[in-house]
Amino acid sequence: MIKLQVIGNLGKDSITNQVNGKNVINFSVAHTEKFKDAQGVQKDKTIWVECAYWTDRLGVAPYLKKGTQVYVEGTPDIRTYTTNDGRNGASLQLRVFSVQLLGNANRPDGASPSPSFSPGIPSPNEISEPVDDLPF
Repeated sequence: MIKLQVIGNLGKDSITNQVNGKNVINFSVAHTEKFKDAQGVQKDKTIWVECAYWTDRLGVAPYLKKGTQVYVEGTPDIRTYTTNDGRNGASLQLRVFSVQLLGNANRPDGASPSPSFSPGIPSPNEISEPVDDLPF
């Protein structure tokens, strides 16, 4: 299995759809890295990741707004296509299995960052094991 982890900002508000009776939240995340070229000039390189989060936990969708910083994990896929002018292109797709909000910008309630949304994985508040029982 290949796992991709991305930290970035949403480029537009998320869209929730139903496909074959299953819910999917679609959103795009931009990650920008700064680097210096051969002449020492500071440059930016932005990579866009198109995300599909198949989940019944739609509670995160209202928080996935343009500009919101997120951390997402998932399985990557490269899609190739031909542009209208005949050139070949490619896009990075991610089938998301975990998303976490990383800041409080654009949050409807102004609350602090929420825990991650991962199906089947309990949040820290749901764990009932003793905290002081360290494995080492």
